[in-house]
Amino acid sequence: MELYHFKPVSMKHFILLIAICFLCCNNSEVETLATKDYNSFHKEAKTFCKENQYNEDYYFLVDLSVHSGKNRFFIYDFVTKKVLDKNLVTHGSCDQFQENPNKWKKAKFDYRVNSHCSMKGKYKIGKRDYSSWGINVKYWLHGLEAANKSAVKRVVVLHSWSAVKNEEMYPRYSPLSWGCPAVSDAFMKKLDERLQQTDRPVLLWIVE
Repeated sequence: MELYHFKPVSMKHFILLIAICFLCCNNSEVETLATKDYNSFHKEAKTFCKENQYNEDYYFLVDLSVHSGKNRFFIYDFVTKKVLDKNLVTHGSCDQFQENPNKWKKAKFDYRVNSHCSMKGKYKIGKRDYSSWGINVKYWLHGLEAANKSAVKRVVVLHSWSAVKNEEMYPRYSPLSWGCPAVSDAFMKKLDERLQQTDRPVLLWIVE
C-alpha cells in the first residue's frame, strides 16, 4: 500500500481559509444591499416634484432598511438619472414607549412626540437654521404625510453630528439619533452648499 505524506497546514493558511469561508457566507447580504432597485421611488419622486413645484433637478432618498453602517442617504439627479453622492445617516432609537433591543439593527417608526423614532414618508426641506450639533446648521423638515406630520413639533431636522462617520463602516453601526436623519459633518457641508443654491423646496423621502 502506497503511503501519502501531507504537509501540516500552517496557522496562517488556516486563518486565511476561515476568513474566506466567512466572506462567502456573508456575501449574499452585501450583494443585496448593493443591487437594490430604486427606480420606482425615483419616478414617483420626479412626478411629485413636478406637480408640487419642487426642485426638479434632484431629491434626497433615505433608505432605512439598509444597514446603518452602509451608505443609505442618496442624492439622486433627475436629469442624468444617476446617484450624485451617498453617505451614512442615522435612524432613531425608538425606545421611549417600549423596549427596543434591536434598535441598532433595524429602524422602527412612530410619529408620537418624544418617541425618539424615525418617521417614514416625504418631507419638504424647509428653512435653514442654527444647530447646536455638528457644523451648526440644520434644515427644518416639514412632514407631508400622516406618518411624519409631527416633524416640526418633534424638531426632527436634517443636521450633522460629529459622531457620524463620513464613510461606510459595515458591519459596525452608526450611532442612534432621537429621530433625526443626522449625517457626517463633511456630508452636511455638501448638502448645505447644494440647498443654499436652490430657490425651490427640495424633497427628502425616507423609506424602508
